[in-house]
Amino acid sequence: MTDPNTPGPAPERAEELVVLLSPDGRAIGTAPKATVHGAETPLHLAFSAYLFNDRGQLLLTQRAHDKATFPSVWTNSACGHPGPGERLEDAVRRRVATELGLEVRDLRLVLPRFAYRAEMEGVVEWELCPVLAGHVDGEPTPDRDEVAGTVWVDWRGFVADVLSGRRAVSAWSREQVEELERLGPHPETWPTADPARLPPALAHS
Repeated sequence: MTDPNTPGPAPERAEELVVLLSPDGRAIGTAPKATVHGAETPLHLAFSAYLFNDRGQLLLTQRAHDKATFPSVWTNSACGHPGPGERLEDAVRRRVATELGLEVRDLRLVLPRFAYRAEMEGVVEWELCPVLAGHVDGEPTPDRDEVAGTVWVDWRGFVADVLSGRRAVSAWSREQVEELERLGPHPETWPTADPARLPPALAHS
């Protein structure tokens, strides 16, 4: 008889799937996240989030040192991949909760059609990556398998440092900062984008 007090094997983590896309942003299939990123990464669906505290500071995160893609790079608050059929906002909230231990409020879409391709040490990221902004309360409690460090920064100073090259950030974050700056100097005044402009794969969002 099995002793009920004896711990059993740890449950297996469900395989995370990413949504593969056609050039016009339509879903054409899925693939395991663990197998997608390489020298010939297919175009796939992602998101980026910029999260602010009640003082208007941006939460920056450093990617874990052993991540397969862009290890140790400082970047925006959270990045991730909506799962098949998952609403965009739900994917952001899920990722922020599991990666940073935070709950997002006032989440809104700001760059619905952001896309980029970047390479580091032979590994390519190629994503349609809508950008959202939101607010969080409290301090992050990072999952160290995903996040090596966090810091709060003043938005205006961050923009100036990124655009001048004084602060190194991920390739996608630098491009996003350039586009966000064109929306206005203050994040609270950025216009909320029309969700109808999202890639067709996110039409349900």
